[in-house]
This record gives sequence, C-alpha cells and structure tokens, in this order.
Amino acid sequence: MDRLMAFLYGLACYVVFFFTMLYAVGFVSGVAVPKTIDTGASVPTLEASAVDLLLIVVFAIQHSAMARRHFKQWWTKFVPAAVERSTYVLFSSLMLALLFWQWRPMPAQVWQIADPQIAAAVTGLSIFGWMIARASTFLVNHFELFGLHQVGAILIGREAPAQTFQAPLLYKLVRHPTYLGLIVAFWVTPMMTVGHLLFAVATTAYIFVGIVFEERDLIEVFGDNYRSYRDRVSMLVPWSRSD
Repeated sequence: MDRLMAFLYGLACYVVFFFTMLYAVGFVSGVAVPKTIDTGASVPTLEASAVDLLLIVVFAIQHSAMARRHFKQWWTKFVPAAVERSTYVLFSSLMLALLFWQWRPMPAQVWQIADPQIAAAVTGLSIFGWMIARASTFLVNHFELFGLHQVGAILIGREAPAQTFQAPLLYKLVRHPTYLGLIVAFWVTPMMTVGHLLFAVATTAYIFVGIVFEERDLIEVFGDNYRSYRDRVSMLVPWSRSD
C-alpha cells in the first residue's frame, strides 16, 4: 500500500473512531445525540434483552479476537501490517455504531435521583469517568493505540519504535485506568433503566474477561516487567491488592 494512502486510511479510521466515541458518551449519558440507550422503538422485554445482549457479544468477540496475536499473524497476510491497527480500530468503531443503531431500549426505571443538584453531580461524575478513560490513553501512547502512530511512521519512512513498558501517573494507581473510567461512566447515572443496567452489567463483565486476555498478551510482550507490575499495582481499585 502506498505510504500516503496508508496514512489517509489510518487518519480516516481515527476520525471514525473519534466521532463514534463522542457519540458513545451521549448514547450512555442520554444527551446531545438523536438515539440514546433509553430511546428508540419499544419491543417486548425478552426480545430487547436478546437483541441487546447479542449486540454486546458480537462487539466483544470482534474486539477481543482481532486484538489477539495469533489473529494478527493471520490477518496481516491480507491486510498490510502498517494499517492493521487502524483496521482494528475501524472495525471496532463500526461494531459500536451497529450497537447504537440497533439497541432496543428497556425504559423501566431501576432508580432515579430526584434532587436536581445531586443528579447533576452524579452526571458530572459519569463524565469524569469518560475523561479518565480518554486521558489514560494519552498517558501511554494514544495515537499508537488507535493506529495513527503506525501510519505516520510509514508516511515519513521510519519504522515504528519497539514497544517499551511504562506505567505513568494513573497507571501507578491501577493497571487499567481506561477500564476503571468506563465502569464509572457506565454505572454512575442519575437514572438507571433496565436497558442501561443490562448494558452496564454486560459491558463490565466483558471488561473483566478482556482484562484476562489482555494481561496474557502483556506478559508475552513484557515478561517479568509486567509480572512485577501486576504484583505491585491493583487491577481496578486503587490501593487494593485484592484483585
């Protein structure tokens, strides 16, 4: 693939990811987007639960399978290695977009905070969770995680540098601050509906399963450096070694 074309493709994939994640904030929070987790055509609860769980499972399979080393070795026989990460980001974004589009709401309320000041504070905490999730990617290498670093290196004729283990700032408190931020964003809400609860439970379960696979890969790459880090730092709860 031509260097410029690879870069433009990677840039396009990143733009798709960027707007998909912006939409995700509105989708979960219920603000500023045309379709949220609690809006859309009403269907029977059993049908809605089945469809919504299927959407989350499809995303989870794609998101985890395409990130595994053996899949990448096979996939790069067909997709240039330079754009492998960008393609992964694109597919993940498209799976999320499918979830947003086809999600079936279940608007029955589990809880609702009536006090407007407390509700606003809870919403702010949820937004703070999104901010933690995004900020933690910049603490390592945001653009490498989402494919731009690789296509940028190809464009200027440099090889992407070898991965090095680092654990800055938030990573000194927990091993997975991105996932911690997402859990906060998914669960902290002034109004929890049945559909939102299903989303929070299912995505949190996937996060824990994904961590198992991710940490296996990190040990393969970084060996004893990561094992030592795992022994010192909590998975998701700061200053706790119970996980």
